[in-house]
Amino acid sequence: MTRLAQTAGLNDIQQEILSTVRDFVDKEIIPVATQLEHRDEYPTEIVEGLKELGLFGLMIPEEYGGLGESLLTYALCVEEIARGWMSVSGIINTHFIVAYMLKQHGTQEQKDTFLPRMALGEVRGAFSMSEPALGSDVSAITSKGVRDGEEYVLNGQKMWLTNGGTSSLVAVLCRSDEGHPEGTAPHKSMTTFLVEKEPGFGEVRPGLTIPGKIDKMGYKGVDTTELIMDGLRIPANRVLGGTTGRGFYQMMDGVEVGRVNVAARGCGVAQRAFELGVSYAQQRQTFGKPIAQHQAIQFKLAEMATKVEAAHAMMVNAARKKDSGERNDLEAGMAKYLASEYCKEVVEDAFRIHGGYGFSKEYEIERLYREAPMLLIGEGTAEIQKMIIGRRLLEEYRFQG
Repeated sequence: MTRLAQTAGLNDIQQEILSTVRDFVDKEIIPVATQLEHRDEYPTEIVEGLKELGLFGLMIPEEYGGLGESLLTYALCVEEIARGWMSVSGIINTHFIVAYMLKQHGTQEQKDTFLPRMALGEVRGAFSMSEPALGSDVSAITSKGVRDGEEYVLNGQKMWLTNGGTSSLVAVLCRSDEGHPEGTAPHKSMTTFLVEKEPGFGEVRPGLTIPGKIDKMGYKGVDTTELIMDGLRIPANRVLGGTTGRGFYQMMDGVEVGRVNVAARGCGVAQRAFELGVSYAQQRQTFGKPIAQHQAIQFKLAEMATKVEAAHAMMVNAARKKDSGERNDLEAGMAKYLASEYCKEVVEDAFRIHGGYGFSKEYEIERLYREAPMLLIGEGTAEIQKMIIGRRLLEEYRFQG
């Protein structure tokens, strides 16, 4: 284990899980990640390895066949996986947001139907809020679900769906005005629908089309797609929790888990960037000595390591807060904001240490340099995090005049 980003207070099981995951990352992910990323190839063998390790069931309760571990354990595993290749952590992130939402908000029938198969990785989850013209304004959702007897008919276009092609269960947020009079606040007239589908692209079930992968600057390998619903019919018992109008709150609960996940990914990518930078600095020589012996590079390494430590500490705090059952939107927002910003800075510093070689696709830092920016946007931009943080601080420190 490295000196940086250690976590105090872990039990023997947690330490064993993390050791196993780190060993898997070192042997099975890092050696092939850059090659697969350059080909934009889905990491099938890596995913099968994660299934064998039981990671798709890490946070799913034991009664449903999972390991029943905490969000902290999951976040630390994500940190390790992102250190190897951030795209792999994205594959399990959306799966776990859906599993978490089912565990917290699903009916007993929904839990019994999906969680055991999700724990095995047989059913893989994705969730969908965003739309082409939506941005960060979730209240502006236009996709709609309308009741028709014992079914709902869904219409609309969703965007930025991670695991859109490979998933077989998608939690989709739509507007549903049933039972909610005109003038109801937008966030009180949204519903999460559990949409089952076949993996793949094209028309994956009647009324549901996954057009194909979106070509991205980074974050390759994992499939990011649109989702088009045109008269998609699903049974009424596939409303998450069985009651309409609760979708916004269910999704925001899931997104809090997602923000801890993105913070963990930022920590993992930053750790890898530091490892690459400190290693290269000891090999590369200028003016007759390794550049690590130049004070300017030592200052840079010191700043990078401090940022890695700070981001990790905030991520761990946010995960533990959520595990305690307390509200953690402030801590999750802070962790996501700081970890993603520091990740970008640490990666750029490692890129600078590499000099011209950092611009070459032969060097791993080139891949990290393209991956880091996604973390500035995923699960809410920095500006959204600062809005959340500011509002919560004003609640906590309300002026008593």
